Amino acid sequence: MNAQSVFAQSTPSPSSVSPGPADGTTSPTPTPTSTGFERTVDETVQKARDFDYAFWLGTPLKIAVIILVALLIALILRLIIRRFTRSIAAGANGRLRMGKSSRSVEMFGQDPMTRARRAQRARTVGSLLQSLTAIVVAVITGMMVLTELGFNLAPVLASAGIVGIALGFGAQTLVKDYLSGFFIVIEDQFGIGDSVDLGEVQGSVEEVGLRITKIRAMDGTLWHIRNGEILKVGNSSQGWSVAVLDLPFPYEADDDAINAVIADTITHLQAQPELKKSLLEDPEVLGVQQMTGEAVTVRVTIKTRPGQNGSVSREFRKNFRHQLSRRDLAVPFEMQTVLRSMGPLGAGAVESTEVETVSGKDDARK
Repeated sequence: MNAQSVFAQSTPSPSSVSPGPADGTTSPTPTPTSTGFERTVDETVQKARDFDYAFWLGTPLKIAVIILVALLIALILRLIIRRFTRSIAAGANGRLRMGKSSRSVEMFGQDPMTRARRAQRARTVGSLLQSLTAIVVAVITGMMVLTELGFNLAPVLASAGIVGIALGFGAQTLVKDYLSGFFIVIEDQFGIGDSVDLGEVQGSVEEVGLRITKIRAMDGTLWHIRNGEILKVGNSSQGWSVAVLDLPFPYEADDDAINAVIADTITHLQAQPELKKSLLEDPEVLGVQQMTGEAVTVRVTIKTRPGQNGSVSREFRKNFRHQLSRRDLAVPFEMQTVLRSMGPLGAGAVESTEVETVSGKDDARK
């Protein structure tokens, strides 16, 4: 291909050039109008004008608002419950004034068992409240949505009311158990490991549920008690305990000997590191509690940590006996009355008895 052929192809033919005006200039070729695009825009605008917005602004919008409000309420309630359970788990750091002593101890919050117990109580209360609120919000939301959709809920509510009344009469004991269990947990009446007295049952708590509480008695028996049957609880594992000791002394013992025995016993008790941790304050001698013909009883009280009064009492009595032996003092025996028959009994015979009052100590020596 030579240069002439290329020039011939690139040069437009005279027939393709449109005639221009009289001055010999050429005019541009006119572009066709986009009538298809304008038609599409007009149809879209017309459909938007004819669309029925009243339907979407009616029932669907109300249902959407109901659902959004329900979700918002559920979220707010969940946050409130979480804050409430965190406050339960944190507990309160109460301080116990130690009478004449200036020392004070943390009653709550430092014991690992107490912290674990509070955490378990918080989880139980939180899960229960979250479940209840979720169910209530869901039921109310569903009923409102069905009402907006045009369903008549009056027969359903009437039937549910009748069924609820029937279930209430039939399951009132079950409801009572669950309500009692809920308040036992939320009020922290007792927890796992506490030593409690429920009236007929005494022992250590092994499990606390919303319906059943399990108590392990001293003889090993595991008692299953419905929470609705628990009317009163004596908990010796909360706050502090008191060891009450009634110490018998011989009637002829003087005040100096009595004070020396008690002082040495207290000194020995406080010298033991393990027992000293259990004491919240120094033992207090209240004075003479009882006087008889053979003994003088002096009462001593010791404030201890929860549940430690038993071990402190046993150790105190053990050393008290040792201190009496060191001073040649003995625990006085109780007075006993012995009846001896005088002569055989026969027909027409009159029974004759001799009444003799002796002390157990003298009788034991005989």
